Amino acid sequence: MKLTKMSHACVRLEKDGRTLVLDPGGFSEEDAALGADAILVTHEHPDHFDEPRLRAAMENNPAAEIWTLRSVAEKISSAFPGRVHIVGHGDSFTAAGFDVQVHGELHAVIHPDIPRITNVGYLVDGGKVFHPGDALTVPDHPVETLMLPVMAPWSKISEVIDYVREVQPQRAYDIHDALLTDLARPIYDRQIGGLGGAEHLRLTPGASADL
Repeated sequence: MKLTKMSHACVRLEKDGRTLVLDPGGFSEEDAALGADAILVTHEHPDHFDEPRLRAAMENNPAAEIWTLRSVAEKISSAFPGRVHIVGHGDSFTAAGFDVQVHGELHAVIHPDIPRITNVGYLVDGGKVFHPGDALTVPDHPVETLMLPVMAPWSKISEVIDYVREVQPQRAYDIHDALLTDLARPIYDRQIGGLGGAEHLRLTPGASADL
C-alpha cells in the first residue's frame, strides 16, 4: 500500500491500481480528491469536508463513491444518487478494494460550551492504517500506521503523546498539521518521538511512503 500525505488532514492510499482518499478538506489541495475511486470523510468541519473538492472528484470519476456520516451525506447525496453511503460506529464495508471498519462517534471536545458533533474514524485493511478524524479514538484492533492529529484547537501535546501510547501503533504519521508552524515542528517531533513509544514520522504534502 502506498500512502501519500496531502495538506492538513487529507491522505491518499493506493493499492492494486485503485485509490482511496480520506478527508479532502478546505486546507488540502484543490485536486486532493481527483482520481479517487472512493472517498471517506470523517466529519463535517470544513478542513475535512469541502463540497467543491468532493464534487470535482465525483464528476471526474463517474464510478467514484463516498462513505461518510449522515451530516455530510445529507449535504451531497442528492447530487450523486446511490453513490454516497452513510456509515457509523461498528460498520464495515469495502471501498475501492480496501476493507474499512468504522470506529468512534463524537468529535473531541473543543470547549464545553460548543456542542459536540459526530465524528468517525476509519480503520483500513485490518489495521494497516487508522485515520481518527478529529477525535482521539482508540480502535479495538491493533494499528500498524496511525494518522496522528498532531495539532488542533481542541488538543494539547500531552494528549497527543498519551494517544500514541494508548493506541500503540508501529508508527505514527502527522496529520492535522496545517496550523503548526515550522518553528514548532522540532518541538513536536522531539516530544512525540521521545515520549510516544512509537516511531514518529512526518511527510511533507505530496510525499509518499510504502506501508
